[in-house]
Amino acid sequence: MIGDIVTVTVDRPIGSYHLEHKDIYYPINYGYIKGVMAPDGEWQDAYILGVDRAVERFTGKVIAIIHRIDDIEDKWVVCPDNCMFSQEEILEKVSFQEQFFQVEIIV
Repeated sequence: MIGDIVTVTVDRPIGSYHLEHKDIYYPINYGYIKGVMAPDGEWQDAYILGVDRAVERFTGKVIAIIHRIDDIEDKWVVCPDNCMFSQEEILEKVSFQEQFFQVEIIV
């Protein structure tokens, strides 16, 4: 999956808040990849990095997987084909939500 080109449907754009946890603010676009089933029985979740405006859909490259050690789901990290982020940069950008989990970043 790393290196694959995927399309993310954004259901939590930049500037929005989590539907259930109203104190979680989304500083990046977040959504799901239709057609890829995750272990939780839902479509695969994905963070979008390198896009600084709210979007409804985005096609880009999977550059990393955030493996939640203490949860059943992993999150994919997607960005424009010409972008790259270090593990530290990824963790910094997704910590608004991943701070609640024990994670490892696979690149």
